[in-house]
Amino acid sequence: MISFTTAAYVVAAVLFILSLGGLSNQESAKRAVWYGIAGMGLAVFATLIGPGSGLWLLSLILIAGGGIIGTYVAKKVQMTEMPQLVAAMHSLVGLAAVFVGFIAHFEIGNVAAASSTAELGSFAKLIAKKTPAEIAFLRVELYLGIFIGAITFTGSVIAFGKLAGKVTSAATKLPGGHMLNASAAGLSFLCLIWYFNTGGFLPLMLMTLAALFIGYHLIMGIGGADMPVVVSMLNSYSGWAAAAIGFSLGNDLLIVVGALVGSSGAILSYIMCKAMNRSFVSVILGGFGGTTGPAMEVEGEQIAIDADGVSAALEEADSVIIIPGYGMAVAQAQQNVAELTRRLRAKGKDVRFAIHPVAGRLPGHMNVLLAEAKVPYDIVLEMDEINGDFPETDVAIVIGSNDIVNPAAQEDPNSPIAGMPVLECWKAKQVFVSKRGQGTGYSGIENPLFFKDNTRMFYGDAKASLDTLLTMIQ
Repeated sequence: MISFTTAAYVVAAVLFILSLGGLSNQESAKRAVWYGIAGMGLAVFATLIGPGSGLWLLSLILIAGGGIIGTYVAKKVQMTEMPQLVAAMHSLVGLAAVFVGFIAHFEIGNVAAASSTAELGSFAKLIAKKTPAEIAFLRVELYLGIFIGAITFTGSVIAFGKLAGKVTSAATKLPGGHMLNASAAGLSFLCLIWYFNTGGFLPLMLMTLAALFIGYHLIMGIGGADMPVVVSMLNSYSGWAAAAIGFSLGNDLLIVVGALVGSSGAILSYIMCKAMNRSFVSVILGGFGGTTGPAMEVEGEQIAIDADGVSAALEEADSVIIIPGYGMAVAQAQQNVAELTRRLRAKGKDVRFAIHPVAGRLPGHMNVLLAEAKVPYDIVLEMDEINGDFPETDVAIVIGSNDIVNPAAQEDPNSPIAGMPVLECWKAKQVFVSKRGQGTGYSGIENPLFFKDNTRMFYGDAKASLDTLLTMIQ
């Protein structure tokens, strides 16, 4: 049975790798998801019948309960709520790592106190076979698992709150700022030495409290503009937490999968920071080294336009670039955007989409929405592919975007997004911005684009505005 479990884990690991690889392309993403489902199903089955299996009724009840909850959540949660759902899932992985770490600690004590292995559970029997040196390594593994898991848990809970609008999106720190985080990290390191030498519960508990604080304070100190990076960073943390669980449990598949998720999340975070021209360390430390000068004042006024004006401009245009953002997701306007695209292309117009790496509040958020609306893959282009085409574009339509089209990134060195590469839509002949009102958006940064001479504000709910526009474009 051990050989079957090992072989099943190898196959599952390969399926997970294929799944990750397939997600890099929209056309192969659906197949990649099925690879992941198959890999997870095989992994669960192999674990249930593998070494240490038992408690069948409880296992089946938990699997059924998880499946029912997962099905309910999948049907209930809208695409607009997907970022906060991902953050919530990360928090569960972190919490699991904390629980497994504490269980491993208590089982080490049970093994030491037991008079024979017959009275031990399956996990304790595994520990009983370890040498003193291996037990010492296990202590370090479970300690790191709890540390990473606790940071992931509270960090993900705060990220969920920020994304769901239940916690302020502004960067907020307690007095002492980074020194508090450094002190908590230093305390955790001292507790590691204490725990390694004594194996006591008190240093483990003190470290857990310090790690919970670090996760809370780190993410509270990160502003709304950086939340897409935070989500991918927490994805990486959850992977390393899972790997730590794997080491504690002696489960090779958890180690492999955790390392895959952890490394891919870290790489994605780095890519996104590079796309934003931000230091990864600066982002995860909550704005360390940010600008201190006053932001540039925006002069002028926002000029509104109605559906008739937008329709007339689109009828005359030959080339159109659409820039979707989180506002499109909130209004659930992707189907309307897709229909507008089909009608304009039917008239022989060149219509394309410009996607910024951090559009929305989750990596790939806009790509998923457009794929859901069946927008052709070949007209959905990344920022680097299309940014140079705006000067030759007749009309740029911005739907619910703010920071990713903000000229202040290039024009104001004191802006919180200074130096961030943005979609230079203001270089198009005409720019129409579909927006609910005159607010500054999620990150709270004013956008000079809205005041430029060639920009017109198409106010209103994006879906309702496009419904009206579609009645005029047949």
